[in-house]
Amino acid sequence: MNWEKIYLGSFTFGFLMSLISFAAHSLHFHLPGQSHHAGVGGHAKGGYPVLNMTTLSAFLTWFGGVGYLLERYSALGFFIALGVAAFSGVVAAWAVYLFVAKVLMRNEGQMMAIDYDLVGMLGRVSSPVIGEQGIGEMIYSHDGARRHVAIRSEQLAPIAKGTEVVVTRYERGIAYVRRWDELSGL
Repeated sequence: MNWEKIYLGSFTFGFLMSLISFAAHSLHFHLPGQSHHAGVGGHAKGGYPVLNMTTLSAFLTWFGGVGYLLERYSALGFFIALGVAAFSGVVAAWAVYLFVAKVLMRNEGQMMAIDYDLVGMLGRVSSPVIGEQGIGEMIYSHDGARRHVAIRSEQLAPIAKGTEVVVTRYERGIAYVRRWDELSGL
């Protein structure tokens, strides 16, 4: 058995898997059997599987690359070279997993319509509503980000810049609002 060829084959296959995956994601093309969280291993706390195509390709690339270099250019014995190659593959796969799970997917979660419902949202008018049918703009915070939305007065009355308002309904891209002090009784 020629371990040099096995290592080189593992490296080549893993590297090609990485390139194909990168190209598919760049083109927004999903490969058969692949979903956003495709994997065959157990899911970690964040819901991203530990064993998936990304970590598998990282393992194979590093296992094959390190194994090939050790087999070809070192005087290490077979079992030591195999162990070092396997260890390097596991470390690479774990590093890729941590990067994806902790950095790229840290804010990922299941989308729920209730999370994006503007009714009841409190904000501040950034562009005043002028006239009965005028449209202004409101700034509000959601999920730690500052956002804005077009607004119209529910009572068809002008609303000055800086006024706190609450969204009472949302239709066709426009949030209908009432002044917060009217609703809160202040």
